[in-house]
Amino acid sequence: MNAWLADHIYTTYILIFVFMTYVYNKVFRTRKLPVLKSLIIYVLLALGSVMLLFFQVAGLPIVLSLAVAVGLMLLVRVRYFVEKRSGNKKA
Repeated sequence: MNAWLADHIYTTYILIFVFMTYVYNKVFRTRKLPVLKSLIIYVLLALGSVMLLFFQVAGLPIVLSLAVAVGLMLLVRVRYFVEKRSGNKKA
């Protein structure tokens, strides 16, 4: 899989950027920022994605690690949703 990701640089970059953006929005963004500050944040995320792309091409499993992190975050959201629904039925 790392070889395929190394061969498809643009796809790998987009995956890294999307995963990092999701993690930022769900974990680190506490309130809505003004447009210029949001733009600066996303530009910095794009630059960080380039750095992580170099690590991915060098052989580190960056995309896989980010995918696991996003998967665990989605699992927690599903768990909260199920707990909320089951709590409403008991009351």
